[in-house]
Amino acid sequence: MKKAAVAVVLLAAVCLTAGGLVNGGFGTFVADVQAEGGTAEENPEEERAAQIDTSIPVQAGSRIAVVSKNVSGEFWDLIRQGMEDAVKDINTAYEFESDDKVTMTFEGPDDELNVEEQVNTLDAVIAENPTVLCLSASDMDSLQAQLESAAENGIPVIAFDSNVSENQLVTAFRATDNEYVGEMAGEKMAEALGEKGKVLVFSAQEKTESAQKRVSGFKQALSQYPEIEIADIIYMDQVEDMKGAMEEAMETHTDAAGVFCTNADTSDLYLELDRDGEQPVFIGVDGTTKQQEALRNGTELGIVSQDPYDMGYQTIMAAAQVTEPDAKETEKPEKTLLLEPAWIDGSNIDDPQYSNYIYHS
Repeated sequence: MKKAAVAVVLLAAVCLTAGGLVNGGFGTFVADVQAEGGTAEENPEEERAAQIDTSIPVQAGSRIAVVSKNVSGEFWDLIRQGMEDAVKDINTAYEFESDDKVTMTFEGPDDELNVEEQVNTLDAVIAENPTVLCLSASDMDSLQAQLESAAENGIPVIAFDSNVSENQLVTAFRATDNEYVGEMAGEKMAEALGEKGKVLVFSAQEKTESAQKRVSGFKQALSQYPEIEIADIIYMDQVEDMKGAMEEAMETHTDAAGVFCTNADTSDLYLELDRDGEQPVFIGVDGTTKQQEALRNGTELGIVSQDPYDMGYQTIMAAAQVTEPDAKETEKPEKTLLLEPAWIDGSNIDDPQYSNYIYHS
């Protein structure tokens, strides 16, 4: 059987581009796959596949199993689209047909708070013995047994979006630089508030690595401004009703000057609150349709957004690099590759350079 390879783009000065990489270093990977052509639909499969380096072995007929912490929503739809396109590109570049094709499954709960469902899905997927497992962890501390089971069965694990706390069993990690997401939001908030005032933080679940890093980055940025106080931080997994908790916090802290929401779900939920009078400065994460509307009507100052399509694409490319057990060390993926977030506001929401960060259904 013919062996395939993963895509390679050696991109100079990547941190200067809209879809730049952080902490990527050297290695073989696909970077900023949409930067030249805009949306994925405008980039023909053959054009992307033509950039694939065929010198890196990939096992024909490989089965890549993806277990996401969520499978619903615009962010996750784009993650999946990037993954599916990566699989198509590998098969196109190496003329894989029939049983030689690389295949992918995409599973997970409809609610990222449902850790039990993700654990059960993982158990079932590992029992099917896929070639590679790609995992976005809902709970960074609850999947150790599943990771150990994957290792015992010789299944490499590529983490994406949200890592696990004990990541020695993870071969590679592909995500946004989430500390920088929080730092960027903090700096923009401080600027908007004139470096003083109270701020509320509404976050995704505390047990998720990405949320922890965003909150940490936000706190670190605001620690440089002694007249800004974080009045409260509320996590989705610490309350029964997040919307109700948001409303209660707003009533308790009527003098709050700013609100930061750490992901798409909390940002969209905050925009559903009934609010009267002068409102706090609001900064959200993820360029959802609802947040785009809020940005245009002035309800939201700005969005720190991710490139989910590229994250999904990069994840599958890393997975492809670990399908061949006999691959040389130099042919294996970089351990950690972080994608740079982008600040989206009224000045660039319609700029094609940032189209990767604007989500759609």
